[in-house]
Amino acid sequence: MSETRVRAPLHGKDLVLAVLRWILIIFFAVYTLFPLIWLFIASLKTNYEFLADSPFSLPAVPQWQNYVNALKVAGLGRMLLNSVIVGVAATVFNVIVASMSGYCMSRFRFNGREQLFTLFTAGILVPLNALMVPYFVIINKLGLYNTYGGMILLYCAIGIPMSTFLIRGLMDSIPMELEEAAYIDGCGFFGRFFHIILPLSRTGIVTAATFEFLTCWNEFVFANLIVSSEKLRTIQVGIRYFTNQFSTDYVSMYAAIMISIIPSIIGYVLFQEQIISGMTSGAVKG
Repeated sequence: MSETRVRAPLHGKDLVLAVLRWILIIFFAVYTLFPLIWLFIASLKTNYEFLADSPFSLPAVPQWQNYVNALKVAGLGRMLLNSVIVGVAATVFNVIVASMSGYCMSRFRFNGREQLFTLFTAGILVPLNALMVPYFVIINKLGLYNTYGGMILLYCAIGIPMSTFLIRGLMDSIPMELEEAAYIDGCGFFGRFFHIILPLSRTGIVTAATFEFLTCWNEFVFANLIVSSEKLRTIQVGIRYFTNQFSTDYVSMYAAIMISIIPSIIGYVLFQEQIISGMTSGAVKG
């Protein structure tokens, strides 16, 4: 006969802790989701309803036309395409560079290796806004101002510290014996890297790629700094043009923001297991 386990009822301190835990969970869930829900409701109002009614009131008639206006009238489709081109290209180059640098610092022993890795990862702590002037001067001197190449190069560079940190942490957990066995069987350097290390580092690479793409997608400051052409504006830069000197189309702007959020949510939902696994891969040793 199969045994039926009955969970003992909670009493005293355990009951209080369980209630507090659920209160905290519900609080943070509401705290996180409420701005998104409010934004969605506001995007379905008319400008008159948004300005005249209570901020928390529901629209009399949902204005789905606001999303059509954001996509067609404001040219959001072109901006979405620009964001995809820049984000995908920067992510690919970033992962390639970070995978090679992470492999070198994980597998090769040389003087100053840890100091070099510390120098790499120190870039995570540097506020990006503090580097606006140097980045602008470098991009301008390279002749990449107002080009896809300038944005791709810049986004690839600013994401290398985090990507290297994540990928190297996962490569450190791959046993050296696997490479040694492949070396004995005649597998060369590139064979070991592409056929052994990269497949086994898939979790860390997916994590780094997801973070890099989301950074590119949501970045505003540098996209506004090194691009002035209307044809090259990314989604985050384009949203600010719903506001002008005389009027602001709030509801269409909120619709555009909702559209810009969707790829980030989809990306995290699809790769959440890899992201969590990649972030915690180096947490336990032994």
